[in-house]
Amino acid sequence: MRFLLGLLLALHVAAAPLSEDAKVQHALDRLTFGARSCDVDQIQRMGIKQWIDLHLHPEKITENPVLEAKLKPLESLRLSAENLAKDYGKSGVITELAAGKLYRAIYSNRQLAEVLADFWFNHFNVSQQKGAARYLVTAYERDTIRPHILGKFKDMLLATAESPAMLVYLDNVRSVDPRMAQMGKGKKRGLNENYGRELMELHTLGVDGGYTQKDVTEVARCFTGWTVRQPRQGGDFAFNRRMHDNGEKVVLGVRIPAGGGIEDGRKVLDILAKHPSTAQFISRKLAIRFVSDEPSAALVDRMAKVFTKSGGDIREVMAAMLESPEFWSEKNYHSKLKSPLELVASAVRALAADVESADTLAKRVAEAGQPLYRKQEPTGYSNSSEEWVSTAALLARMNFGVALAENRIAGVTAPEAAKATELRLGGPEFQRK
Repeated sequence: MRFLLGLLLALHVAAAPLSEDAKVQHALDRLTFGARSCDVDQIQRMGIKQWIDLHLHPEKITENPVLEAKLKPLESLRLSAENLAKDYGKSGVITELAAGKLYRAIYSNRQLAEVLADFWFNHFNVSQQKGAARYLVTAYERDTIRPHILGKFKDMLLATAESPAMLVYLDNVRSVDPRMAQMGKGKKRGLNENYGRELMELHTLGVDGGYTQKDVTEVARCFTGWTVRQPRQGGDFAFNRRMHDNGEKVVLGVRIPAGGGIEDGRKVLDILAKHPSTAQFISRKLAIRFVSDEPSAALVDRMAKVFTKSGGDIREVMAAMLESPEFWSEKNYHSKLKSPLELVASAVRALAADVESADTLAKRVAEAGQPLYRKQEPTGYSNSSEEWVSTAALLARMNFGVALAENRIAGVTAPEAAKATELRLGGPEFQRK
């Protein structure tokens, strides 16, 4: 009896709702890159429910003209991959892309959209350090990820599958019908399973999603011929029928008839987008990012049901999560450690600092363990707090806090830096969300 009483008490405490003031702070902590005083005023004036609904429809939010002015000099962010390959060196592209991410995180009025853009880029990660990807990642984030952050998951899945950046990064540009012994100047090529494996393990089903090595091979066969025209010149997606394995395949028990051509890959994407393991995997990953490092199975199940019923509508899944008692539980308040990007952006936002140049901020983010656009592994940066806990990373965080409070960050002026002591920059309260 005592055990049951203790268990019921623990469950009651875990589910205890937040106070109204704490709800405001919690919403701003989880759905933005950090609260500004004007954000608190806005959410209190509108009410939390209306504020969340507005941010789930970012097209209704007028963008900050200050952000537009900050982005204007970053010419590479508006160029095609072809022009980037022609006119920009490697360092220039990387520097401007990282600066753009920081400016948006700090100044954008569409904060939830920016948080989701970061989330989905990491989910479908591409490293700028992989060959021709350095010219392709700018268009990848701008034209492939951003348009779909609150749309249908299948649309984003297809867009990433056809993205030159993804095809280069996961080597599908070199994947051909294994029966083709040679291509080009005597170079032997064959089936490359990298994309097929990561498509299921990281993008859709999850590592325990029910697929086998045979499925990996069959999926890779379906995507042979999905390639890029002249990738080093910033070329676009192309389907090369001569490279394609046109035989029959069986993926997750579904027969894909011979002779399908490009439709083989599209059929695979349809199977994966509708698979119940995908609904679970995506829902859990969103819950880890926004709710808890260990979200409850009940919450994930409810989100997965919405995912399935809505045909993978990300906006509806997000709405279900943000209406859940788990999201608003006192147990999850200030329970997650900020990523280095979140820490830096939230500190600058809290102090109303002006950023003339984001280069030094990008270096500070990298020093804390998160070099932007340079995560080499296809996993992307983790949504779990555990990744950001190390002696070196925590020291980098504290050094940044002190430097910002003392106005010693090049290119950044913080007129309210005197308030940093009150915020305890670098301390545990400031680093949690």
